[in-house]
Amino acid sequence: MDSPKSLSLPLKTRISNWVRHTLIDLITRKDGTVNRGLLNLVLVRSPPSSQPIDGIKTYDVVVDPTRNLWFRVFVPTNYAIEDLPVMVYFHGGGFIIVSPDVKMYDDICRRFARELPAVVVSVDYRLAPEHRHPAQHDDGFDVLKFLDVEENRSEWLPENANISRCFIAGDSAGGHIAHFVYQRASQFKFKQFEVRTYFIVHFTKF
Repeated sequence: MDSPKSLSLPLKTRISNWVRHTLIDLITRKDGTVNRGLLNLVLVRSPPSSQPIDGIKTYDVVVDPTRNLWFRVFVPTNYAIEDLPVMVYFHGGGFIIVSPDVKMYDDICRRFARELPAVVVSVDYRLAPEHRHPAQHDDGFDVLKFLDVEENRSEWLPENANISRCFIAGDSAGGHIAHFVYQRASQFKFKQFEVRTYFIVHFTKF
């Protein structure tokens, strides 16, 4: 009998994970705080693009400026006449780093929007340790409530975005947030949203 083959991630994925975890170790101080000045020197950010890039246009929406709560919308322009689901996505980063405009997550959400296809709402929740639990869960849930208001939905989502088909997703720390936001959403009576399911992507350190 042949021995089972060991499972392994592609080299590019393993390098990406190594870089991310090395970055976290580098910018985290011994007292648990984050050196955000150093962090901002190494992060590559992608601005929103009103002109489609590879079939995807993006724009940012502010939900609450007092806590800097905002999200980036990814709209696939090649499906303008089709009814598209909405994915509300929470990025990873150990609860302490990155945001939707960091190139890695901008690229990921562009790919989701293009290949699913779906309208992707990538949430910039407040980060720890400056903002303790459950601030991140509150921010995620408040984005759902914001989009459940018809005036907000019609202003900030494309006409073909069907929020009655809402999927909540996240990776790593974002997967944790997705789980608890979904749990709260399932117990809340939305006017337009119907949160049907969610999925979690979790990356393991290699």
